Amino acid sequence: METKRNSFVIDRNGNKLHEPSHSNCNAMERENSPDPKTPSRNGTPSFRTLKNWETGATINDSLYHKAKVVTGCTRHNCIGSVMTPDHMSTDPRKHVRTEEQKIGVAVDFIKQYYSSMKRKNPEMEEKRLSEVVESIKTTGTYHLTEYELIFGAKTAWRNAPRCIGRIQWNKLQVFDHRHVDNTGMMFDAICNHLKYATNKGNIRSCITFFPPRSDDYMNDFRVWNPQLLLYAGYRQDDGSIIGDPNNVEFTELCMKLGWKPKGGRFDVLPLVLQAKGEDPDWYAVPKDLILEVGLRHPRFDWFQNLGYKWFAVPAVSNIMLDIGGIEFPAAPFNGWFMGTEIARDLCDASRYNVLQEVARKMSLDTKNTSSLWKDVAMVEFNIAVLHSYQSDRVTIMDHHSACESFMKHFANEIKTRGGCPGDWVWLTPPISGSLTPIFHQEILNYSMNPSCQYQPNPWNYHVWKGGSTKAFSFKQLSKSVLVMSSMMGKAMANRVKCTILYATETGKSLEYAKSLKDIFNHAFSAKVVCMEDYDTSNLEHEMLLLVVTSTFGNGDPPENGVSLVQNLLEMSKSEAIQEEVEKYSSIHNVARRSSRIKSELSCSSFAGDESANIAEAAGYLSNLRFAVFGLGSSAYPQFCAFANVIDTLLGEMQGERLRDIGEGDELCGQEESFRTWAKDVFKAACQTFCVGEDVSSDAASKALMGLDRSWSTNKFRVTSDIDDDVSPDILEGLSKFHKKKISVCSMNKTINLQSKESGRTTLLVELDCRESSDIQYLPGDHLGIYPCNQTEIVNRVLARLSDDIDEDTPIQLQMFEQRTTALGTISNWVPDKRLPTCTLRCAFERYLDINSCPTPLLLKHFADCATNDKEKSRLLELAEGKSKYEEWKFNYMPNIPEVLDEFTSVEIESSLLLSQLPPLQCRYYSISSSASVHPGQVHLTVSVVNYKTQGGKGPVHHGVCSTYLNNASHGDEVHCFIRPATEFRLPDDPTKPVLLIGPGTGIAPFRSFWQQREHEIEKGTNCGEMALLFGCRHPEQDHLYKEEIQQAMKCAAITHYETAFSRHSDQPKQYVQHVLKERLAELAYQWLAEKDGHVYICGDVTMANCVNTSLIDVMVSRGKMNLITASDFIAKLKETKHLHEDIFGVTLRTFEVNNRVRTRRMSMM
Repeated sequence: METKRNSFVIDRNGNKLHEPSHSNCNAMERENSPDPKTPSRNGTPSFRTLKNWETGATINDSLYHKAKVVTGCTRHNCIGSVMTPDHMSTDPRKHVRTEEQKIGVAVDFIKQYYSSMKRKNPEMEEKRLSEVVESIKTTGTYHLTEYELIFGAKTAWRNAPRCIGRIQWNKLQVFDHRHVDNTGMMFDAICNHLKYATNKGNIRSCITFFPPRSDDYMNDFRVWNPQLLLYAGYRQDDGSIIGDPNNVEFTELCMKLGWKPKGGRFDVLPLVLQAKGEDPDWYAVPKDLILEVGLRHPRFDWFQNLGYKWFAVPAVSNIMLDIGGIEFPAAPFNGWFMGTEIARDLCDASRYNVLQEVARKMSLDTKNTSSLWKDVAMVEFNIAVLHSYQSDRVTIMDHHSACESFMKHFANEIKTRGGCPGDWVWLTPPISGSLTPIFHQEILNYSMNPSCQYQPNPWNYHVWKGGSTKAFSFKQLSKSVLVMSSMMGKAMANRVKCTILYATETGKSLEYAKSLKDIFNHAFSAKVVCMEDYDTSNLEHEMLLLVVTSTFGNGDPPENGVSLVQNLLEMSKSEAIQEEVEKYSSIHNVARRSSRIKSELSCSSFAGDESANIAEAAGYLSNLRFAVFGLGSSAYPQFCAFANVIDTLLGEMQGERLRDIGEGDELCGQEESFRTWAKDVFKAACQTFCVGEDVSSDAASKALMGLDRSWSTNKFRVTSDIDDDVSPDILEGLSKFHKKKISVCSMNKTINLQSKESGRTTLLVELDCRESSDIQYLPGDHLGIYPCNQTEIVNRVLARLSDDIDEDTPIQLQMFEQRTTALGTISNWVPDKRLPTCTLRCAFERYLDINSCPTPLLLKHFADCATNDKEKSRLLELAEGKSKYEEWKFNYMPNIPEVLDEFTSVEIESSLLLSQLPPLQCRYYSISSSASVHPGQVHLTVSVVNYKTQGGKGPVHHGVCSTYLNNASHGDEVHCFIRPATEFRLPDDPTKPVLLIGPGTGIAPFRSFWQQREHEIEKGTNCGEMALLFGCRHPEQDHLYKEEIQQAMKCAAITHYETAFSRHSDQPKQYVQHVLKERLAELAYQWLAEKDGHVYICGDVTMANCVNTSLIDVMVSRGKMNLITASDFIAKLKETKHLHEDIFGVTLRTFEVNNRVRTRRMSMM
């Protein structure tokens, strides 16, 4: 703590050159009469103008209207230099709020909290206000939520008028220990605080909260130390003092409690802690938690021999925090040192008083004050302090940098909330004051809640209970202190929360998110949340965030990730300056920047690698540590694009990356990529939060294999002895299983659109949806269908089960659960929450995926069930998930029955497959009909997939959903839902020209487009031109919807039509990208570059890439653009939603594409 008393600047003639700038009486003479349009309160001016006497600039402070406490300054006196003024102090013996006052302060705080949110929620605010008021009326107090506590702590620092380092207020780390009930738990928490704050010298600001004050202050939790780290002061018989004179009283108290003094100049005092108002206990601070810096001078070698030193962490522990009327008398807080603080602690006459000793060593004339020896010696001492801390890589600020950072903070606060309370006397440094910008700036001093308050030393009013005080020395605490790392790791696990967000289409991201939870629960308190269920208003207060997500289609988010990214975009806009707002207008704008930002990331981007820039303002998410892992296929041009968008947005809002984004390619090494990334992130998180030293790396690594939730006969069982012997309706079961509202359509008919000569099947599927009110769609939307596995595949799986269960009897999968209660441990079998009650056959037909290649974890379970040693060894080799697994998976693409056929000795129980197999996911199809033309129906264009594995030499595999639809009969139920494709809709303005490009089943959504245009034309709507470019193999074999297209041209729904045939014997092989350049180049250029037209591309990823390249070539040839300009133009079409893409996942060319991409990636590894 520092006291400064410079108030005026007087010239040699006695003229005042500087207005007093240290209290609310500052700008009294320049109170502005409120403008008639400017709101005022009780006749008080709506703002006060403050002048900078160096620059002449003025600013207006209007925030002071919200001040809740009067400073005590009047027109006749100023208390600006008083050490502990009444408005910054509280004494529990005197200051007791009435119920009305409590409610007023609480309501004001809750309103502050909700107004701070990026996403407003007035309903939730009103509900919370009612809860708080009712609680105060009923109990006299209320409980702050975790996020309210974090907000309150940060705001209290933000409001602290005497703190010069507030620019980092939003980066404060909050540790919530309101649950402790004894001094031992307090000691553990403080040890964690010191370890986290010290961070090997890279000091981090943090605060630890202990239980708040109850109605009776005599039951307080208190830290009796004024600061967590203090040097003792020993009074000698001759009246002199060895050590720090400031701490003599507290040192004598410690000795009375039983602490044994050492008699040195720099002996660290013990922690004296009080819980529940009981007599205090003392604890020796472990040496490994005390980082000290020996002082030396860059030019004076003798300086080091003087033996001066100081500690690294300034942790104030006698300040009371008042957050919305809830008082926390024990809430130790630390920031970092400013060099002048340490210099004063050692040089002030009332402290160590070493200035004269240093001056003599410097051979200064100490007899005459006019020699300015004090000034010279003090400056050199400050140089020594800064040099020593910087040399030891311990965070410190010089007073000039601190003042400049405060002025940045001051200007930002004026801009963002209309004012900034400040105590000019304290903020102006004790040396070189007039050389700093603060000296010349008028500042209003006022107090706001939440606030930091001085409080009396507890020994001044504590009523001793009698009996012996417990003393805990270092040796006496050997069992705990010598295993301090273990204690700290376990304690931190209860409060360092880790939120794991996922978004998925297939369930793979959820699987990985659960694996992350398993490993992070070894050192953190982790939870898994779906993105669509996460409240982004909590993001500001998260400590650790992990994200696992896939990318859907052409860089789009999975359906359950849309809401989160939209909220992040809104937050980004509000954080950005006006000129940059366009950057955050869409996901694709952010995605375009992601690759550039990713390439610019360096080690300094990672949390904990270098000291934080404490002179700069902390951003909205600056307190967040995060890491992102993306899943995808490198066959797509926008590989892991959505994960990169999330990573970019979090980083641009100043979240700190624990590690660079991880990417898992399903074509090559996805499992290994994830495990490597997860291990790195876990290690980085443990280092950042100073936890996990007691964690076994082997145990954590095993968690990545899912062994913590692995199958065993003792953990899962299947029973037919259930209360309800009737299986739930399949619609109800699917909805529960997939956590999605599903509807039922009925099969009307299917028509093969290809000729018999083609040898292939493409279906027009017509579904009847008249009984399903939820099936409402627009042209371009998708239909998600939940298929059935083929009966033949299901039979092969059922035949290999070793347990004797009737396949048509309703069964229930159960888990063995153990719960610890007040009555002890309760163990019982409970229904599995995932799989609904159903028959065994139904489980494998409708709920579980038996067609995909098993994961390494499942292979590990198969190995446990194998009786043949050779097979067991091979399965364990594959279960490692490394290159041999990837080769086996890619070459054979085996489904579950094929794996069981390969490893015949595996004796498998039904509970293993029921508990471990992934869900059978829905398949998406572009809707091929307009509801305006075919009301009560949904049409699809479906290519029936059949292919041989092993490069055409292996067994035939059938597409799950296309085969299901091909085999369906009239009237069969089809379980489905609509997924809106908002990025693939016809223009709002129907007069705009549109170019449609789609080979094969890529024509599917375009059928709905031309049908809609036919309907609009029939109604008399003025419609623009529509061009269709379709590609297929042969005009007589697979020319889909040929007659319909001709009819659409007759009514001018389609105005231009071109085809590309790749297997026509009478002409060279052509694809749509060739025809686009050869026959539609002029049209494409005019429509896109001159007529504000739209282009739609639908098909597989290779075709989409080629068409994009052709569009660039068209702009170069027709628009006379260079390659860079043309590429930027096409990118701009995507950003402005004039270029729309609907890219397929699985096609007839999947193996060809995947093999090419995988070969390329393998060559890069």
